Amino acid sequence: MRVAHDKILSRSKACAEVAKLKRTGKRVVLANGVFDTLHVGHTRYLAGAKLQGDILVVAVNSDGSTRGLKGPGRPILDEQARALLVAALRDVDYVVIFSEPNVEALLEELRPDVHAKGTDYTSETVPEREVSRRLGIEVAIVGDPKNHSTRDFLDAVRKGPHA
Repeated sequence: MRVAHDKILSRSKACAEVAKLKRTGKRVVLANGVFDTLHVGHTRYLAGAKLQGDILVVAVNSDGSTRGLKGPGRPILDEQARALLVAALRDVDYVVIFSEPNVEALLEELRPDVHAKGTDYTSETVPEREVSRRLGIEVAIVGDPKNHSTRDFLDAVRKGPHA
């Protein structure tokens, strides 16, 4: 069994590994997110993504792209810490950090079989739907209903325990 740190690949190594796996007939799934403080919704999303194929690659937003998406004060954890937490999950085979606001370029480079998105999206609202369609990548909506968020978690921590 690989240790979590060994699952984190550079972008170029991730592309080479995915190409090799696909040549051997493996079905590769790409999931993505910020994963700033891991919570149960993240684990359910990634477990659902893993069910879509043989190999799960998770793209984690860089610190810069996280700031652009989530605003000041985010991320809480730096990109290496977030990547390591995600890599430590049993369902995750590989992790790659990306700096763009979405994974369109990564879909172009990796060419996974499936692009897994959480239930906060529909097939019509996935930002990368046109790229996925053009490349023949299946889009799968996975995980439990979106009633978990890092923002809500952080708000609860700031407020303290319930009385």
